[in-house]
Amino acid sequence: MHNHWGGSLELHGGDSTTEDEKSRNMEWDKASISHPHYQNLDETQQSWLLWPDQNKKKKKYVDFGCVVCSRSAVKWTLWTVFIAFLVIGVPIIIVKSLPKHKPRPPPPDDYTAALHKALRFFNAQKSGILPKNNGIPWRGNSGLQDGSDKPEIKGGLVGGYYDAGDNIKFHFPMSFAMTMLSWSVIEYEHKYRAIGEYDHTRELIKWGTDYLLRTFNSSATKIDKIYIQVGGALINSTSPDDHYCWQRPEDMDYTRGALDTQSAPELAAEMAAALASASIVFRDDTAYSKKLSKGAETVFEFARDLRRRASYSQRNVIAPYYNSTGYFDEHMWGSAWLFYATGNNSYFSLATNPGMPKNSKAFFMIPDLSVLSWDNKLPAAMLLLTRIRLFLSPGYPYEDMLRMYHNVTGLTMCSYLPRYKVYNFTQGGLIQLNHGGAQNLQYVSNAAFLASLFADYLNATGVPGWNCGSDFHPISVLKDFAASQMKYILGANPMNMSYVVGFGSKYPKHVHHRGASTPNNKVKYSCTGGRQWLNAGTANPNIINGAMVGGPDRFDKFKDVRTNYSYTEPTMAGNAGLVAALVSLTTSGGVGVDKNTIFSGVPPMYQSSPPPPPPWKP
Repeated sequence: MHNHWGGSLELHGGDSTTEDEKSRNMEWDKASISHPHYQNLDETQQSWLLWPDQNKKKKKYVDFGCVVCSRSAVKWTLWTVFIAFLVIGVPIIIVKSLPKHKPRPPPPDDYTAALHKALRFFNAQKSGILPKNNGIPWRGNSGLQDGSDKPEIKGGLVGGYYDAGDNIKFHFPMSFAMTMLSWSVIEYEHKYRAIGEYDHTRELIKWGTDYLLRTFNSSATKIDKIYIQVGGALINSTSPDDHYCWQRPEDMDYTRGALDTQSAPELAAEMAAALASASIVFRDDTAYSKKLSKGAETVFEFARDLRRRASYSQRNVIAPYYNSTGYFDEHMWGSAWLFYATGNNSYFSLATNPGMPKNSKAFFMIPDLSVLSWDNKLPAAMLLLTRIRLFLSPGYPYEDMLRMYHNVTGLTMCSYLPRYKVYNFTQGGLIQLNHGGAQNLQYVSNAAFLASLFADYLNATGVPGWNCGSDFHPISVLKDFAASQMKYILGANPMNMSYVVGFGSKYPKHVHHRGASTPNNKVKYSCTGGRQWLNAGTANPNIINGAMVGGPDRFDKFKDVRTNYSYTEPTMAGNAGLVAALVSLTTSGGVGVDKNTIFSGVPPMYQSSPPPPPPWKP
């Protein structure tokens, strides 16, 4: 076979080569190359001829089955992968193999440090058989005979908390303290968890609510009496009682009665608030939560009974200490908490019934009624109901009343600001919420909590501030007020003294407290024999960490004297407000409130259309 270039077109190869190899190694007939015709071609034309370069090395290939690759390409690929492994993979392996260290959290702020201590005060106040991990070495089991004279109470009235520096268990302020603790946990659970106090605070609440469930027949749907306190004292008493005697709770040997009543509209409603709020805290324990909410409904029905509206405090062993001035504020407070706990609209309708603020004088803007305390719940109840308006906006038929609660709440916050001169302030900057009277710090702590919480509500709903008349104030004004008051309590005051025991380098050493002032030396001091420790000029042998004392007078002066309880006695209600204010202000565990947990038992709320106007009549 010849082509027009000359020579024959044939394939050369030995018999030993395969057909594939032959196809790759085709060569032109050498005779054709020597043809004179090709010798006359120039170099470029000769390059067009299809014969292989004899001097060029043949490429080697690697056959992967479905793909045939150049061996050099495979080699370069492998080297590239290896180098990439050395540069990228090895460092990653080394980093992954190193032990992991979490970054150190920022140091706790002063509010958190004080909060840890403030919670310990409740451990020091426990009555009954104490758990092994109670953590107060100078306290032991006590009050084990409480309620033993009441055979109808299974197990008696053992447990609960002593109120203050004495050994009385007042159920009214105890209930308020449990409500305040629960409220703070519901709003700031994330902070409690972050600082490691969530389980501890829940345990403190349960210690109180377990006891409150014993003070009435909580398994019944209707009750006809409740127990209002254990122990007591008469003014200027000369016989052994909880004030005449100065003894550690563990050494009490005098008779302690348990008082009951068939009428307690304010106490029963406060107990309902305590149990209902706690049922939200323990929502993860379904059985216990239902037990609490059921008990709350039972005792609230007792509070609302029109035949039982006489004050619980109409006794001479109660009135001098925790006298109630009214009950409609507790009814508003209790019904609001029951609505949150159960989702039952009847409680919401009651809380927003126009008769409630009318009878409680909620809209009268009386300065004393803007001060949250164990006796007056109005500002807290209205703030709690304002939360519903801010977060749920239920509209008709609740909007009108909720708007009024919201407006009055805003005016209450205005009253805390010095520029409006509703309350006096000391030269050192402490607001005077009880007309310059004694034990002011408990009211200051409560006000700081309300202001800080209201600021967090506004911030969570994107509201930048609130109005005081024609003046607009950003929410930072509320936080600044709350912080200024708490800083005063923690030591930024003319005395340079922290009024929280154990916090800071200077704090009260002569706290009016029987257990803290009596040596834990295994000596049982008698009723009057223990008075040597009341009158001793030496510091308390036992430090009652976290106790917030009564505080300074209106001139910023403080007397660290054990016999002057106005200055140096702590209380359950006071410390509960302190805890709430501290956790609202600390940033160690984050900022803001938990928007949704409080609504976990509330069904969706849909706005109703208002009724049409009456037909026009000419």
